Amino acid sequence: MATILIRGGTVVSATGSTAADVLVDGESIAAVLAPGSTLLGHDLAAGVDRVIEATGKYVVPGGVDAHTHMELPFGGTFASDTFETGTTAAAWGGTTTIVDFAVQRTGERIQDGLEAWHEKARGNCAIDYGFHQIVGGVDEDALKAMEELVAEGVTSFKLFMAYPGVFYSDDGQILRAMQKAAELGAMIMMHAENGIAIDVLVQQALSRGETDPINHGLTRPWETEEEATHRAIMLARLTGAPLYIVHMSAKQAVETLARHRQQGYNVFGETCPQYLYLSLEEQLGAPGFEGAKWVCSTPLRARAEQHQDELWTYLRTGDLSVVSTDHCPFCFKEQKELGLGNFSMIPNGIGSVEHRMDLLYQGVVDRRITLERWVELTSTTPARMFGLYGRKGVIAPGADADIVVYDPNGHTSIGIDVEAGKTHHMNMDHSAWEGFEIDGHVDTVLSRGAVVIDDGTFHGRAGHGRFLQRGLSQYLQ
Repeated sequence: MATILIRGGTVVSATGSTAADVLVDGESIAAVLAPGSTLLGHDLAAGVDRVIEATGKYVVPGGVDAHTHMELPFGGTFASDTFETGTTAAAWGGTTTIVDFAVQRTGERIQDGLEAWHEKARGNCAIDYGFHQIVGGVDEDALKAMEELVAEGVTSFKLFMAYPGVFYSDDGQILRAMQKAAELGAMIMMHAENGIAIDVLVQQALSRGETDPINHGLTRPWETEEEATHRAIMLARLTGAPLYIVHMSAKQAVETLARHRQQGYNVFGETCPQYLYLSLEEQLGAPGFEGAKWVCSTPLRARAEQHQDELWTYLRTGDLSVVSTDHCPFCFKEQKELGLGNFSMIPNGIGSVEHRMDLLYQGVVDRRITLERWVELTSTTPARMFGLYGRKGVIAPGADADIVVYDPNGHTSIGIDVEAGKTHHMNMDHSAWEGFEIDGHVDTVLSRGAVVIDDGTFHGRAGHGRFLQRGLSQYLQ
């Protein structure tokens, strides 16, 4: 295996930044050294296979995206990114680990769902990956399966308070799953929306002829997210289970979460870039059917109600712990267009896995978060939250050499117009982030010591990525 010296950069961690050189030996970080350090009086650069110059740049741990959906079946179609195309796009954006969701629907065996996802991913990933398990039917077999999966390194389980008839769990099922999670020390992840109420609102809107994409957001109002968030937290408090609420978009829901965190309960919140930057008025309300590009659940919220600004505040206070993507891409043609004339049939999802690190770095430029908080939100905390820290989420001796050299003086234009220099690498015919300009650039990416992105070129390969057996969350120990 090759030895690499990353020289002259500023190493950024969740706790501070310092000028340092990083020595990589094979798949691991061998040392973090004072700039210009020698080995037995000899220049380190002369004894390695490659030197990467990082002067004027940040050297950060590779991003950990803890919420992706490659090849997810939804609404009669499948998410358009395969594990190969999706993980390749992730690498382009400085993400070196994803945690995807294996799916079990009502009537299916959890073990069969997990094996199906192993088959999808095995030999196809350009970066390392792990799995959460969606539990779509809580019964005795499912509870027993949770024990088996924890032993296999799948230590987090997602439940849905939305999508009746597909993934929905009632309060009794949620209670039983939380009791088992508390026993195992596993994390419960929750899609917190009142799906029963939402279905009524959807049918009422359609009966009035309100079929445009903006109605997706109008029929999933913040009250349905806040109510479900409160109910999930109450059940977690009752059972003692740790709770991680995914893709939070409503400021009122996060306020509820923050209040219980301040009381000392083990509840955590995640948001996504779309909820920090995009809005119901500007994107979902775009003319004609264009708003379908931004249909996702939970939905984009009204900028006039200041949800976006409040979420940035909660990122600074720590009440929102992680920024993931909920990457679930669908092409506009043929896929999003399944909902022409009926917004409830639009496949839910936005593609962002390639852009998360850049979009959050823009928050540093805009002084919404610090440089260290950027690393904490996108890498260190998700690694700690989901049993990966030590291998992932840190630049330290013994850790996997998942490293990003990030140029704060570079620039990134997001879009699909190749002639204008705006590109993305996700398997989509549009970009939800078309026209966004980022004051920074991912220059070089290493995944377990292999250079996968450099000089504007992908050097990786499908099959490089390995399945990660995860431990229990460090926040629960």
